[in-house]
Amino acid sequence: MKTHKDLIVWQKSLDFVTEIYQLTKSYPKEEVYGLTNQLRRAAVSIPSNIAEGAARSTKKEFNQFLHISLGSLSELKTQLLISENLGYLSKEDSLKKTEKLTEIRRILLGLISSLEN
Repeated sequence: MKTHKDLIVWQKSLDFVTEIYQLTKSYPKEEVYGLTNQLRRAAVSIPSNIAEGAARSTKKEFNQFLHISLGSLSELKTQLLISENLGYLSKEDSLKKTEKLTEIRRILLGLISSLEN
């Protein structure tokens, strides 16, 4: 690996940030400091922590930041379900976003596993 930019999980999570920003544009204005902000922050946290961890000097530190990304991913999944429950997101769109997050999670767990072995 040359940099974090070479990691597929970073690339996919970065693309997902754009999707979340586009999605939340249609959320009600009263959610701008609530759910919209939370979704965006959690989404941004995933590739940001991957990048920060990759810049650290040890595998242990990198692994720690990957686990933080994993936590943000779980937070984002929960917020998408809340969005669906509130009617801001259709069941179909929620499923599509969840499938993408599941793929990112799978790749992230694979990277974590490779660092731990």
